[in-house]
Amino acid sequence: MKQAYSTYKDSGVEWIGKIPEDWKSVNLKWISNITKGRKPKVDYDEGGKNLLPYLSMEFLRDKTDYPTYASIEEKGLVLVDDGDILILWDGSKAGEIVKAKKGVLSSTMAKIDITDSDFESNYLNYLLQLGERHIQDNTIGMGIPHVSGDVLKSLKMLLPSPQEQTQIAAYLDYHTSKIDALIAKKETLIQKLQEQRQAIINEAVTKGLNKNVVLKESGIEWLGEIPKHWEVVKLKHVLNNLNNIRVPLSSSQRGVMKNKIYDYYGASGIIDKVDDYLFEGKNILIGEDGANLISRSKRLVFIADGKYWVNNHAHILHPKKGDIDYYTELLELIDYTPIIEGAAQPKLTQDALMNVQIPCPPEKEQTEIMNYLRDNIFKLNDSMLLIKTSIQKLKDYRQSLISETVTGKIDVRGWQQPNS
Repeated sequence: MKQAYSTYKDSGVEWIGKIPEDWKSVNLKWISNITKGRKPKVDYDEGGKNLLPYLSMEFLRDKTDYPTYASIEEKGLVLVDDGDILILWDGSKAGEIVKAKKGVLSSTMAKIDITDSDFESNYLNYLLQLGERHIQDNTIGMGIPHVSGDVLKSLKMLLPSPQEQTQIAAYLDYHTSKIDALIAKKETLIQKLQEQRQAIINEAVTKGLNKNVVLKESGIEWLGEIPKHWEVVKLKHVLNNLNNIRVPLSSSQRGVMKNKIYDYYGASGIIDKVDDYLFEGKNILIGEDGANLISRSKRLVFIADGKYWVNNHAHILHPKKGDIDYYTELLELIDYTPIIEGAAQPKLTQDALMNVQIPCPPEKEQTEIMNYLRDNIFKLNDSMLLIKTSIQKLKDYRQSLISETVTGKIDVRGWQQPNS
């Protein structure tokens, strides 16, 4: 049973509520220095002397193995060490607190240096995680949201005694590590199911469903053998390119729109809503530029349907004939790195894309392949959805535990870590 403190007082902050009677509080601006990062003038493709990783959020979250490097000799850059506290300043997750890796601070982030020795660093990290939701609920900006400096600086930092801070941090370290370990196991299971799912798709769209079919060399290195009766064609012979219809809209243009009901697509999917549409019906979208062309940390090829707008960062394709879902899954398999231009700013040009060679089964067989995949993939999708739901419940519980503990809703002063 959770133990409460004997007496409480109003914190004066709605999202914090009541706190123990003898706890103090202070605004973040009085106990910290907040320094925004700056993009370096020169990016490097690989490490070397006097170079450090340029810290993008993808790199910090271990979502990419392709960091960009910057020279530490360039003036004005903000260098950070392992464990420093960072806050994402711009983007869809603006306000997120993350621990740094040694490197050069991104222009989309800021470093929070605590200058008051009364705060224990591990406790403070949990306290800032509690403030994430408040910061994110109060971002500013018409297009891309960014952190309000005033909201961040006025963030209430609760100050228990040093002994309580240490105990709170130890309690949360113990319990959140157990939750994190369980989440990691579930995420590993999802990864295995995703690999199984992808293996089923790969086999079906490149070899067909008949295990006894006669094969032939495709002449395409990444593809290998294909059924003898399949053709090998260039993309432009089976898919039309509709790039001439797409139109980019700036964040300021989108920001003043009043009736934003249509999806606005970029290189990696929906990035906003707008008040008009350019396309209607199903089309294949494939990212034209950006790091995802190399890292493939998310889907590169996807279907847009309904009424929607597409900017100039995604190619738009539509089949001249055949199954649009088949071509979508096939295009997602392809490794485009040999034909990508640029290193710091990767780009898949329209000409290079449309001349990619692909296998082309008869139309009837394409439909049979996709029907087979729908029957088999749906089962795996349902399993992954259940696991993702349980992961979200664990994350919600983790956040609730942090909130209750760092605000003193539960008293952990008498807690002792069980013997392992």
